[in-house]
Amino acid sequence: MRADGARSHRIFFFLLCAIAPFALILAPSPAQCKKEHLVYFPNTAYELNIYKIYGKRPGETLMLIGGIQGNEPGGFMSADLYADMSLAQGNLIVVPRANFYSIILNQRGPNGDMNRKFTHEDTASSMEDKIVTILKKLISESDYLLNLHDGSGYFYPKYINKWRNPLRFGQAIIADCQEYRVPGKNETIKLEEMANKIIGQVNPHISNELYRFHFMNTRTDDGDSPHREQRMSATYYALTKHHIPAFGVETSKFLPSIDLKVRHHNLVINAFMEMFGITPESPGLNLDPPELKYLVVSINGQTPIVVNEQAVLELERGDSINVIHIEANYERGFSLDILGYGGLNDYRKDFVIHRDTTLLVRKDNQKFAEIPIKICKRRHEQPRQTPTPNRIDYFIIEAKGHRLLLADGDTLHLTLGDEMKIVDIIPSLPNSSGFTVNFKGFVGNKINNTGEDRGYTVQTDRDLIRRYSLKDRGEFYEIIVSKDDRILGRAVVKLDAPKIDYMILRVNSHKHLYLRPEESVSLSREDVITLMNIQTNLYNHKDIHLHVNGHRISPGESKKIRELCPSSKASRHEATLRKGPLVLGSIFLNTD
Repeated sequence: MRADGARSHRIFFFLLCAIAPFALILAPSPAQCKKEHLVYFPNTAYELNIYKIYGKRPGETLMLIGGIQGNEPGGFMSADLYADMSLAQGNLIVVPRANFYSIILNQRGPNGDMNRKFTHEDTASSMEDKIVTILKKLISESDYLLNLHDGSGYFYPKYINKWRNPLRFGQAIIADCQEYRVPGKNETIKLEEMANKIIGQVNPHISNELYRFHFMNTRTDDGDSPHREQRMSATYYALTKHHIPAFGVETSKFLPSIDLKVRHHNLVINAFMEMFGITPESPGLNLDPPELKYLVVSINGQTPIVVNEQAVLELERGDSINVIHIEANYERGFSLDILGYGGLNDYRKDFVIHRDTTLLVRKDNQKFAEIPIKICKRRHEQPRQTPTPNRIDYFIIEAKGHRLLLADGDTLHLTLGDEMKIVDIIPSLPNSSGFTVNFKGFVGNKINNTGEDRGYTVQTDRDLIRRYSLKDRGEFYEIIVSKDDRILGRAVVKLDAPKIDYMILRVNSHKHLYLRPEESVSLSREDVITLMNIQTNLYNHKDIHLHVNGHRISPGESKKIRELCPSSKASRHEATLRKGPLVLGSIFLNTD
């Protein structure tokens, strides 16, 4: 069968999974927690998904890294469970699959161990280096780090046998030293003491003595350390560069099941979260085998079809296909390989098919579905045509990190300062001569303004001309599809005012302040403040900063109050949160 019969415009809603370069932010009401989803290198074998989860109440931030070495599934499968968590207090940064390429291949590091690339210098000579640079930035936003692994054998402080001794890594909580003195400060991070508290909490839940955790001190800086290579690891970088407690958590590769590895990781992660005051609302655990429900496939750019696992996808030679969605019993970790075409991950890419082949679907490194593609003879000598519609049904829009559908006549709600792009319309019009998709108030091609605005990125805070908005208020803008002065469809973009929900300032090295707009805080001129976290109704926080008396403070940056608020100035100082020309709100700093 040629899978033509199942076409429906409704399945285009699965384009919600076609994520743009970055990022998606889900921003519920202030009474709920807020989640941010960033995607780097989308639809490649190196796709990097990052989940930032903010609790209803402010608190400290724990970063979880899984899958930095691709043959350690306990780490990335356990981290993945926390990407959907809701928090009552505190924050999580979750990177379930730091090295997706190595996970697909089920190898530690096909191009070198990613966990040996965390030097203090940033390089961009490889994809692994680019990912490490992103991870470093996330570490700088965190208060704690757990790097999740599976290790060989069982760590034990004394030599028992070949697989249970001080040089094995499995079932260990690992730190680079016993205690770390923060340079220039009267502060000591007691890593062993923290790890042993966790171990004391976790081990009573593990009945088999062999599987219990122990603290492993790699003594990374010591000249006689057998683990000096750890000086290039993520935990060592976090500890020595950003001075935050950082641990490796290793379950044993020898544990009898993946379920047990994940369970042990969860025990340790949950205990650390409790120690750090990070309180979950809805943890989840789902380790069912992956099962494909169907694929959504577009053939020759036409309206997509649904292809079930049991089907054979019949094509004519030279047809192009794009698998735009995988529907299964999991949400993440998928790759799709069109055998003989492309690379390891051909998901959401166009390929012209000339011969029989197979669609191979993976969850991480596990192949769990295969759909044959069979080339058939042409049924018609005449080329297939799509009739010109009287009206269009949908606009395909990229906004808030997603490729989504906007039905004819509907309104898209954005925040002034968000960006968007009109990708296309449905039905797609092969002969687009004379058709125009015009975003009223926006000029895509400033040299030759034809009124056609598909394919241009619109910065809503600076690219729109207010007098072309409805009622000249700068709030509502129309998108109109027309041909020969005949309107085929229209939609509206509504721009809400940007605003700050709250920000978190750290005072010196210990005190955290949760501040809402127009609130004040009293500070000494000897204090040092760090902008730890910002929450707004914008989906992208890039280039947002705090502005005080001409000084700019970016997230993660520290400034002395004496520098921000000179004594010659008044004792009350307005600190405005800005994104480019936009002012999102203010707080006030009162100085002695």
